[in-house]
Formats: sequence, structure tokens, C-alpha cells
Amino acid sequence: MTQFVYGKNVVKQILIENKRAKCVYLNTNDPEITKLANRNKVPVQIVSKKELLHMVKTDRHQGVVCSVEPYKTYTLDELMASVPTDRNGLIILLDELEDPHNLGAILRTADACGADGVIFKKTNAVGLTPTVAKVSAGAIETVKSCSVTNLARAIEKLQKAGWWIVGADMDGQDYRSLDYAMNTVLVIGNEGSGISRLVREKCDYIVSLPMRGKITSLNASVSAGILMYEICSKRFPL
Repeated sequence: MTQFVYGKNVVKQILIENKRAKCVYLNTNDPEITKLANRNKVPVQIVSKKELLHMVKTDRHQGVVCSVEPYKTYTLDELMASVPTDRNGLIILLDELEDPHNLGAILRTADACGADGVIFKKTNAVGLTPTVAKVSAGAIETVKSCSVTNLARAIEKLQKAGWWIVGADMDGQDYRSLDYAMNTVLVIGNEGSGISRLVREKCDYIVSLPMRGKITSLNASVSAGILMYEICSKRFPL
């Protein structure tokens, strides 16, 4: 099955990685993209804006589209096995996140923070779509994504393997009060309903971001970014 990704940064990253690109479609001459494609023996076609729109169903393609092999997802066992044993790991678990922009932004921040991977459900959640790829600015290629059928069972398996589950939700302890000196799974909930009851019950800790204004919640990717960088600051203080 062929997928399409779009945007200069995303296509450039795919060509640099030289893994899954099948064909590059350009609406205008782009010397850098063309050079990378030629170096990796990926065919390039000049097409109309209408054809690009038909491929990706959006006009935000920046004149660059690439057909690729489907994005690789990892099993939970593969993800856990990939985490180095000489440091504490960090995995982001998404509880039925629906907005591809949030997933793309979380992947981008996960890459910046050196997180080991992101877990999401196979159903009732956003997957690895072209929009996610565009927003991630290439991080969809660098951060391991794990798709599971049942989040609660995945959490149980992680806990048995020595991971601690930290959920971001209302009425928890201040997020700055934990030292995160442990293999940490950070749980981010759905944009509207937050963390589901069953997943919350399985968390070892619940942490909250103090809210001083009248708005009672933050965007999911913003919350995830603040928490990921707090974990980084505790582990790698300046």
C-alpha cells in the first residue's frame, strides 16, 4: 500500500534517510529535493497543483509530495527492547488522541527530548497520516511509534517490566514534584475527555500543570511538551 507525504522538510528527511521513498512529485523545480532524489535513485515527476491536491487532499503541500512505503510501527516488545539499559527511558502513551496536528507536534517534541517512542491505539485514535508527517517535520521517521490494541494491557506489561506510569490529568500532584528518576511512561489523554477512567486507575502517579487563568486545560501537545521538557530538565540539569 502506497502512502503520500508532503512538505519540503518531511520529503527532505525521507530522502536523507533513504528508506521508503518511491517517487517525488514536484509542482516546481526544487534543486535541493531533486539532487537528493537523484542521489538516491528516486524518480522525480513534475506535475500540476491539481494533481498534488488530488494526492494529498490539501493545498499545504508546498509543491512537494512523495509516495512512500507505509510507516513502520513497532510492537511493544520491540519498543521496550530498543531502550538502552544504561539510562532511564521515556515513552509517551497517547490515550485515544484524535488530532493529527497534536500527534505530529508530540512526535517532534519527543525527538527533541530524546524520547524512546510513542504508543497509541490501533483504533479510535489518529494514526501515522500525511498530516502527522507534515507537522512532525520529519520526526515521524526518527521516533519509534508503537500501535497497540489495548492500552490497559500495554500499561500492565510495561509495569511488569519496571516502567512507572505517569498520567497527566486534573487533580494530580504538581508535575514539578516528581524527580522522574525511573523508566517513565508519560500518559497524555484525549483532547476532549482527557485520560480514560481505566487508564487513569492504572497510573502510578497523576501529575497536573498549575492553571492560573480562566482556561482549565491546555492543548494536548502543549501539555506533553511541557512535561517532556520537565523530565529532561530533571535528568539532564543545566
